[in-house]
Amino acid sequence: MGDAPPPPPGAVARLGGALALGGGAVLLGIALLTCWSVAQRWLTSQPVPGDFELVSLGSGVAVLAFLAWGTARRASILVDSFTGWLPRRVVGAMDAFWMLVWAATAALLAERLLQGARETLASGTTTMVLALSTWWAVGFGALAFAATALAAFAWLPRLLRGEG
Repeated sequence: MGDAPPPPPGAVARLGGALALGGGAVLLGIALLTCWSVAQRWLTSQPVPGDFELVSLGSGVAVLAFLAWGTARRASILVDSFTGWLPRRVVGAMDAFWMLVWAATAALLAERLLQGARETLASGTTTMVLALSTWWAVGFGALAFAATALAAFAWLPRLLRGEG
């Protein structure tokens, strides 16, 4: 997508970038944790306690952290086999429709994850080995999907003008 326009400017793009950088840092952290755990298992026959819990939580958080940036950059797979011959404005309107669907879906997921975070906090759900509370990871998912919805909504005016 080298010829794609830059993301809509503003706070939404900056938030998406910050989340993506944080997601990259989390991925780096879980990679280092995995290396440490494997080395410790090799040297002492014991892994880092709860390593699989931390890797699981970290992987989920990292994946969610990249959604808003990917949406802001329109870095998802675009298939234009059947629309390449259509006028730019028609393609823009079709893209805007599907971006609106994605925005609504992301907003719904954000709301449901926020409710899930509240319920997870209220129930005191923790991981099995380290007994880490998990509400924060679900809450981060709500934030990530909310930022993704905002990034998708930010594209709508540009797509409707045929600038996408």
